[in-house]
Amino acid sequence: MKMLSVNKLQQSFGARTLFSDVSFKIGDQDRIGLVGLNGVGKTTLLNSLVDERLNKNKTIEHQNDYQISYLRQNPQLEEDSTVLEAILQGKEPLYETVRQYELALMHYSQDSDNPQNYQRFFKAQEQMDRLDGWEFQSTVETILTKLGITQFQQKVAALSGGQKRRVSLAQVLVSNSDLLILDEPTNHLDEEAIAWLKTFLNNYAGAVLFVTHDRYFLNAVANRILEISQQKINKYTGNYETYLQQKAQNEATLAATNRHQRNLYRHELAWVKAGVQARGTKQNARVERFKELSQKVKHQQNTESKELTIDIAQQRLGKDVFNLENSSLQFGTQVLLKNLSLRINSGEHLGIIGANGAGKSTFLNILAQRQQLTSGLLEVGQTVKVGYYTQQIEAMDANQRVFNYLEDIGQNVPNTAGVTMSASKLLEQFLFSPQQQGAFIRDLSGGEKRRLYLLAILIQQPNVLLLDEPTNNLDIETMTILENYIEHFAGAVITVSHDRYFLDKITDDLLIFHGHGHIERYWGTYSDYLQRATSQHKEVTKIKVAKQSQENSSKNKLTYAQRLELQELEPQITTLERQQQDLQNQLSNVGNDYQKLLKLQKQLNDITDELDEASERWLELAERDE
Repeated sequence: MKMLSVNKLQQSFGARTLFSDVSFKIGDQDRIGLVGLNGVGKTTLLNSLVDERLNKNKTIEHQNDYQISYLRQNPQLEEDSTVLEAILQGKEPLYETVRQYELALMHYSQDSDNPQNYQRFFKAQEQMDRLDGWEFQSTVETILTKLGITQFQQKVAALSGGQKRRVSLAQVLVSNSDLLILDEPTNHLDEEAIAWLKTFLNNYAGAVLFVTHDRYFLNAVANRILEISQQKINKYTGNYETYLQQKAQNEATLAATNRHQRNLYRHELAWVKAGVQARGTKQNARVERFKELSQKVKHQQNTESKELTIDIAQQRLGKDVFNLENSSLQFGTQVLLKNLSLRINSGEHLGIIGANGAGKSTFLNILAQRQQLTSGLLEVGQTVKVGYYTQQIEAMDANQRVFNYLEDIGQNVPNTAGVTMSASKLLEQFLFSPQQQGAFIRDLSGGEKRRLYLLAILIQQPNVLLLDEPTNNLDIETMTILENYIEHFAGAVITVSHDRYFLDKITDDLLIFHGHGHIERYWGTYSDYLQRATSQHKEVTKIKVAKQSQENSSKNKLTYAQRLELQELEPQITTLERQQQDLQNQLSNVGNDYQKLLKLQKQLNDITDELDEASERWLELAERDE
């Protein structure tokens, strides 16, 4: 059994300690979900596991042949490489073999009359046979297809950001490593790809350690949870649901212990203040116990978790929000909207789902009046004030300090009770410590930047929220608070998301973008829609199977002509097999006569095709004749 051990790991970021004295082990079949607030060090912990310096000083220990593959939060691919070349970057013989075969095939396809191209292609085929490269190549192509990448020879530079992310995920999944480390693997995946990834990881032979915001995915894959909190690692056995139960019980026990210590502290404080005159040994011991208790209570107060809160007033919104009439949008031959008529009223919470590239983000840009329609009409209500949370963080200067960035956007913002709050107070509510408020934005983690960007949107007091993949790179606790805020948001919410848990909680109905301008309105939750789609798929499958069965039944009996054909096929197949064997023998002894080699190979290809066709026909007729 292979094992990775972490021994008393400590990591800091600048003057801030992220975690200390962290120890745990990862076994073969572990599926470990790593959770914690943005900025506590989740990505730093993942990075530590592949840091050779820590490996040398025995902080990270594993066998010498232990293999780790890592999907980073911002992976980098070579822009000039093709998709397949990007996947096959490893130095393993199998990777090299498939790379050489793909290269040889490309040259042979371009100039099949060139003897050198043929010889290279022939040798590449032999090497593929020797190392079972065909199965590996099939695995690579299957994984890419399941992740929505079908053009294997396309250049990486031509891919969208989401497509590059999926290629990077495929690069990790094909590796057959002892440990897969995945930082937000579901980002940019649709529901079908996420469902496939769940199955793949559950059946994976090695261990998996992953960070994700997708709670359905976390619940379905994890069998252990590691939580970074208060600079320590808390360990839980089971999936996300079990973790929540255990954490609630632990916190209830801790709260009861803290209450008991505080009550005892108050009694002891009263006794000390009373100033007992003639204190003997027992009284002195009690004073010492009071000092120890005082330190414990102060430690509790310093380490108690603060909760993120969103308490910002919103501006009044009239009934009319957006009205689209016969709206169309087309880029060249690509149709994104086609004669769409849609009204969105105040109070509606609308989820948008669909395939990547179908136009979901573009639709939000239309509502935000950043993208003009090709034809049709968009009417926006007079009282509408849009808060647009885009996939990419906008107008954030990395060299600006956190406090100055937020102060430039807004301050003295009223909460729901009408009390104005300073920029500093708002940052504190969003869990930015005084030290972090004075830090440069470049020093924040990716998740902390997303949290700051969310706050910058909300303090402008919008009454309509446009959210484009808002759960990407947000921690689960922040997402839960955001969901609760949206649930009670009186204005309109339109959100694009692949996160089923998030959509189920905050949306009333859906827009499904099927592509080519086809948009469906569905009244219900995302889970309801998926269940309906699954039921329809099963029904269609049943009909197809029944129809095929009927057709097969009617074709079972052979006609007289077909019986004669079956009898004639047997000697024909025997003759073809002899010719195939004879040509193979000639090829083995042809030497360096490339012209003869090409001629024989062409004859062999023709005979093989003819033999395959005759064999398939014989099987078809023989099965029906049984």
